[in-house]
Amino acid sequence: MPPPKVLVPAAELRTFTTALFAAAGVSAEHAATISDVLTWASLRGVDSHGASRVPRYLELLDSGEANKAPALAFGSTSPAVAVLDADRAPGPVALTAAADEAISRARASGIGAVGVRRTVHTGAIGYYTSRIADAGLVGIAFVAGMPNMAYPGVKGAAVATSPLSIAVPAPDRPPALLDMATAGIALGKIAQFRNAGKQLPEGTAATADGTPTTDPNLAKMPLPLGGVKGAGMSLVFELLTSVLVGAPILSSFHSDDPQGRVHRQNALILALDPAAFGNADEFGPAVAGTLTSLKGLTRADDESEIRYPGEGSAAVAGRRTAEGVPVAAKVWAEIQVAAEKLGVPAPV
Repeated sequence: MPPPKVLVPAAELRTFTTALFAAAGVSAEHAATISDVLTWASLRGVDSHGASRVPRYLELLDSGEANKAPALAFGSTSPAVAVLDADRAPGPVALTAAADEAISRARASGIGAVGVRRTVHTGAIGYYTSRIADAGLVGIAFVAGMPNMAYPGVKGAAVATSPLSIAVPAPDRPPALLDMATAGIALGKIAQFRNAGKQLPEGTAATADGTPTTDPNLAKMPLPLGGVKGAGMSLVFELLTSVLVGAPILSSFHSDDPQGRVHRQNALILALDPAAFGNADEFGPAVAGTLTSLKGLTRADDESEIRYPGEGSAAVAGRRTAEGVPVAAKVWAEIQVAAEKLGVPAPV
């Protein structure tokens, strides 16, 4: 049998986790931002990046790996481009600020590009591109982090499970939202399989030396999605983010630099204004028409459902908003222990 889950109303989950981060020493504004990002992921069924991350975020804050009071600093030499030095801010704080800055610059210049350096665990990056889409713009995001994934021909971890997200607003529909990693499985998912006592899918994970395995207890790192394709994407994302903002991670990690293995991530967030492409009035209806055409195609069989990226998770969010967010009992117990330590009452 699958392990039991605790059903928590979404509003209570958001309020509770906000209180936890505030009690951990984060400002009220930043605590609410972190909670919003994690709750968004839980609502959409991205449980590996939702409430299950609360204990880890509290650990990062407690250890100092994540800065409780970061001094976010934007620098710019171009109207459409900025670089945010996040000062080790939790990813939700840094990337939300970056997304909002990209929106502002896109409104003024047609495109806004914001590089982010020195943040800590970006969370579900679909949140940030969705935020841009909610503003009527196209959102694109890349993230690079600490090498924790195999690379063809290399023994051990070589590159990061760098994610990519694209969100396109669609009138009267949830936005088309692509949110994917360059790995065949997320590290958080491996933990979920381990907690559930289930075998991993073939070809998704490996032991520490790179030997493929389906045993979640032996799995130490993901394998690239599509082999050389996923590995190549991860490498390019490192170039587009870390190297572009002058904060290389991969080369530092694999050197004798004493700071090379200090946990950090970098990102690049883009916002595109359809109006700047001379397509302001036609863009929305054309997006809706494209999605309608896709969903109207002949089904392979009666059981198949044709969905566009983001449609399924939006439906999950609707259900969980109404019924509550399921949280693994083990995770909920860990959160309750943290709450007791911080003096925050947990919801019943």
